[in-house]
Amino acid sequence: MQCVSTTMRLNSNASPQQNAIKNIIYYLCLKPTTLTKFRNKFRIESARLQNWDYGWKAKYFVTVVTKDRQHHLGKIIDGKIILSEIGKIVKHELVITPNIRADMNLNLDIFTVMPNHFHCIIEIDRNDYNRYENDLNSDYGCRDALQCVSNMQNKKYIPKWFEYIKPKNKFGPQSKNLGAILRGIKGTIKLQARKINPDFGWQTRFLDHIIRSETEYQSIKYYIINNPKNWFDDLFNNK
Repeated sequence: MQCVSTTMRLNSNASPQQNAIKNIIYYLCLKPTTLTKFRNKFRIESARLQNWDYGWKAKYFVTVVTKDRQHHLGKIIDGKIILSEIGKIVKHELVITPNIRADMNLNLDIFTVMPNHFHCIIEIDRNDYNRYENDLNSDYGCRDALQCVSNMQNKKYIPKWFEYIKPKNKFGPQSKNLGAILRGIKGTIKLQARKINPDFGWQTRFLDHIIRSETEYQSIKYYIINNPKNWFDDLFNNK
């Protein structure tokens, strides 16, 4: 993920909500990269939470950025987004995603399409693919998925059920999880967008963050809603 330098968008007048989300994006973008060797080749280690399966029930804050941060999706006028034809495609595909993947019991909580990226909160609720995890949470010390995230990050507690449930999002094909959802959205949009502009593309990766609390959820929601009118100070505004 290519990110804007932190020196470009610092604003002492930013609200606490804005600063909270900027801290999340700074962390995701700028966390030092760890390289490991596999079959005599170096590879980038995943920045994702270890032992967490991204098909499990949780709310996920997601950001997807266009290749080279090109402004293919629209423009901001008077603090409002005016979508291009490609931007309208993005909006449509986001709206219909829960219906397309009805078996995953998704909820598109909120989203905004910006000139060169989009933010959204995707909730994966209980479904047949994560039912095992949900049945075990209460038996092994986790009140819910968010508590498990907090415990694992603080290294306070690793639920016993991780001993015999193998997370499916390490390497190889992904299905019925966040990666599969975003891969489908990006691929469908790209296919349609290139009929309008053959140069359209996405950055290879996307930013994701597991929402851990109601306070964090409200801050992220506030940030997304107000993103267009705060475009001048946006981390991805390269103009």
